[in-house]
Amino acid sequence: MAGPGGGGGAAPPPKQDELQPHPAILLGFQHFIVMLGTTVIIPTALVPQMGGGNEEKAKVIQTLLFVSGINTFFQTFFGTRLPAVIGGSYTFIAPTISIILAGRYSDIADPHEKFLHIMRGTQGALIVASTLQIIFGFSGLWRNVNRYLSPLAAVPLIALAGFGLYELGFSGQFLMLCTLNTQVAKCVEIGLPQIILLLIFSQYIPHAIQSEKSVYGRFSVLFSVAIVWLYAYFLTIGGAYRHAPPKTQAHCRTDRSGLIGGAPWIRIPYPFQWGAPTFDAGEAFAMMAASFVALVESTGTFIGISRYASATMVPHSVLSRGIGWQGIGILLDGLFGTANGSSVSVENAGLLGLTRVGSRRVVQISAGFMIFFSLLGKFGAAFASIPAPIFAALYCLLFAYVGKLSFSETAYHQSLTRFANFHLLSQHLKFM
Repeated sequence: MAGPGGGGGAAPPPKQDELQPHPAILLGFQHFIVMLGTTVIIPTALVPQMGGGNEEKAKVIQTLLFVSGINTFFQTFFGTRLPAVIGGSYTFIAPTISIILAGRYSDIADPHEKFLHIMRGTQGALIVASTLQIIFGFSGLWRNVNRYLSPLAAVPLIALAGFGLYELGFSGQFLMLCTLNTQVAKCVEIGLPQIILLLIFSQYIPHAIQSEKSVYGRFSVLFSVAIVWLYAYFLTIGGAYRHAPPKTQAHCRTDRSGLIGGAPWIRIPYPFQWGAPTFDAGEAFAMMAASFVALVESTGTFIGISRYASATMVPHSVLSRGIGWQGIGILLDGLFGTANGSSVSVENAGLLGLTRVGSRRVVQISAGFMIFFSLLGKFGAAFASIPAPIFAALYCLLFAYVGKLSFSETAYHQSLTRFANFHLLSQHLKFM
């Protein structure tokens, strides 16, 4: 064994949960910034269709952020105990929109009353849908299903989690863009520099300075977002969008979200803040279908997180327990009224691969930031006002990190290198 300063191999890295306090706080804040995009984008898309204004939108974002912090604490302490961030899920958008378009709300003329009635209907559907994951998780049913999850089946499952939110962009060229409400292409002058800077900080500078623990690589999201956000602010105050179309101004300007003006200084979200939930069988079944999809997607994300956290393969019982606690998270979404269900954050799983830090302490610190900024509304709204194309650009790289695991999974199992298995995998991925 080589002594200190000898020519032997590098010393083993410290345990992930033994990070020093200052880097852990910065990494936790970085996780908070990454999950903030989804937290803002989903209510921004749904609340106006529900009849709400900027004030309602700010309150829903605060509530979703508050509940996400609680759910992340639950998952890291009692669930899988992996560094998994729990946040809003795009899977639940479709059933929520079906509730918005339901005929029983079309006769309500007052926008605020319509918002309250739709929110209560969404709450009831989420409460019912949460029982699916709670039963599957805590009864052991999902544990029994996972026993049949071979490495061959795990590959497309992880690929679904990583590549499920991608589509071809820029007129169908090979550049992949996230299928978010606001894509990078809707404000190229902000989104494209964000992608380029993130790649430079995370991929090129660490190699240029020949350091495996480069500060630039580990905090590449914070550096790139700060630079591009400041650049977008200068474009805004410099009048670059003064004569631009309204849609361009909404996507590119840093002062058009309406969140800072609509958010209160201090507000504590509480259960049934929108009123008593209402229940409808059709809406509940639609939300239960989305809950099952989120269950499958989160299973793949849990497997990916375990790889990036350098953990062993997640035991079936632990996966099942994590799904059960995720069901409790959806129940809290219904009780508090977030207008959306929860699942494991795919983008934060990708951030684990980008930073190579899979620490539960870091994720728990990020949960503390979620709760803190959800209570101090004005300060949280300031960060939530980051233009959406910046978040979309981040996700273009972070989703790819999770999807990459579906292919690197073959390195762990030699049976996947057989031609017949490759053929089966190609058929799975073709229909994603």
